[in-house]
Amino acid sequence: MASLWRAATGLTEKPNDYDGVEFWSNPERTGWLTKQGEYIKTWRRRWFVLKQGKLFWFKDSAVSRASRPRGVVPVASCLTVKGAEDVLNKPNAFELSTRSDTMYFIADSEKDKEDWINSIGRSIVQHSRSVTDSEIVDYDNAAKR
Repeated sequence: MASLWRAATGLTEKPNDYDGVEFWSNPERTGWLTKQGEYIKTWRRRWFVLKQGKLFWFKDSAVSRASRPRGVVPVASCLTVKGAEDVLNKPNAFELSTRSDTMYFIADSEKDKEDWINSIGRSIVQHSRSVTDSEIVDYDNAAKR
């Protein structure tokens, strides 16, 4: 089960393999969020870093080259990010969903929530696989040949 969780969240057997992402340097967004635990559904405050299509979280905000993330989600594997106040019955809540799992977060304010949703949403679009020219089939022109 633990290996399944690592596969779903992008965590690998090598704890320092982050696809070369220097999460400690010039991140796209950082900030405190309260995250619901995966197995034990308690809420814990974590420092989040969004960089190069990966959402990392840490126990504290003093992130350096030596820091080890508590977890990482490759946003390209995410399908949606949206508000979740109605689901959790908590203000400033939002969810991040993959095909197999949904993670819940609570921001400190409505503005923080909206900023995180926008940043993660933008990152999902930028890092998801797009259709290449070679995959486009032009049925109109193909029929004329």
